[in-house]
Amino acid sequence: MSSILIIAILFTSAFASGVSVFFVRRDNTNALKLILAFSGAYLFSITVLHLIPHVYHTHSSHNETIGLFVLLGFLFQLGMEQFSHGIEHGHIHHSQKAGGIFPLGIMLSLCLHALLEGMPLASGHQGALTFGIALHHVPAAFALGSLLLNTSLHKRHIIALLAVFALMTPLGYLISSAIAAGDIGHIERYFDRMMAVVIGIFLHISTTILFESGSADHHKFNRKKMIAVVLGVAASLLNFLFDSHGH
Repeated sequence: MSSILIIAILFTSAFASGVSVFFVRRDNTNALKLILAFSGAYLFSITVLHLIPHVYHTHSSHNETIGLFVLLGFLFQLGMEQFSHGIEHGHIHHSQKAGGIFPLGIMLSLCLHALLEGMPLASGHQGALTFGIALHHVPAAFALGSLLLNTSLHKRHIIALLAVFALMTPLGYLISSAIAAGDIGHIERYFDRMMAVVIGIFLHISTTILFESGSADHHKFNRKKMIAVVLGVAASLLNFLFDSHGH
């Protein structure tokens, strides 16, 4: 997959989903919940099937230290959610509405989150990851757009902020590609550790989505959610089988 196509898919998915808040009803969340369940299952499966084996395979020194960086990424995402309030999971609660005030902490944490999401794309499996990240951006960008609509910002400023958010993941991809190629100093030697941190972030995001994307009672069986999860896992398995066969 070409770099231009990857950037176009990532930017378009986030930006179009964000600006769609101007045209669609925001009180019907059933479809978004199913997209969340599918994307959470897909992202989790891609992380387990592709990213984790890859980072252990390419790690140049003691493999047991990689787990420490995965754990660091998991805890880092846990900390970031104190500022983003889980909007990267596609959730907006009534208590989180900005009430006319620009949510600077939420915007910064979401942009950092989106930047880090683009980094694994430089390590291979670009088709599978691009699809998973783009799908994950649909509810996240929609939630961000909904939040910004509750501020005193003008429409053109909201669109500009959504464009900035949409650019973050392509920027993360370009930065990580430059790191992997050794074009940014000599930090490519730490690339596997950086990837391990992103894996920890992905594990936190995907598992949280799976827990939160159903009904209020998370222990209650939800048939539609289960179908979405099974389809997400099946899609990642198909990609894994075709990718392994191609190699």
